[in-house]
Amino acid sequence: MPSGNADKIRFAPDGMLYIAPTGTGLTLPTDAGDGATAPTGYKALGYVSENGVTLTPSITTTPLPAWQSAAPVLYNVDSASFQLQATLLEASKLVTETFFGAEWVAVEEDVAGTPTPTGEYRLDLSSVPELKEFSLVCDWTHKGHLWRAVINRAMVAERGAITLQRTQAQQFELTIDAMDSSGALGYILTSENMGTTP
Repeated sequence: MPSGNADKIRFAPDGMLYIAPTGTGLTLPTDAGDGATAPTGYKALGYVSENGVTLTPSITTTPLPAWQSAAPVLYNVDSASFQLQATLLEASKLVTETFFGAEWVAVEEDVAGTPTPTGEYRLDLSSVPELKEFSLVCDWTHKGHLWRAVINRAMVAERGAITLQRTQAQQFELTIDAMDSSGALGYILTSENMGTTP
């Protein structure tokens, strides 16, 4: 007889990524939310490609062999990481500034000695870019169960190429790494019963 429980299989048909600048004024979420509202102080990054979001916790270890055993007798942790990958679809101010790591500024021209907006905006790509730190929240739901991953301190580790085509939307592919925050990389919250139920 099967010993599994199909009711415990979970998908992620819906969700959202939220971002906020780190700082003393930011309060990290302490609950799984309602599946629709951004946590206080965070803003939604909008549509994500149909591939969804990939969360990757990983640990790199070094085995310690011993003379008396053919197998390692101990593993030492070399590094730990928590990584999020997603491809954003909206060419919004928030998404493009996060992707390029720079801010848009209004272009002005001198009209009779008065700086006047031209209606255009400029984003400068520095040869010595300043890496920006932020906080990230990933929400997802399935069958009424709410899940939330929270990264207190995060930074963009890799960016994908933007393809400009007639029939394909621009895509902003990001790989985001969690950074240490007082010994933690982040945490997961859920409304699902994870107590005594197997």
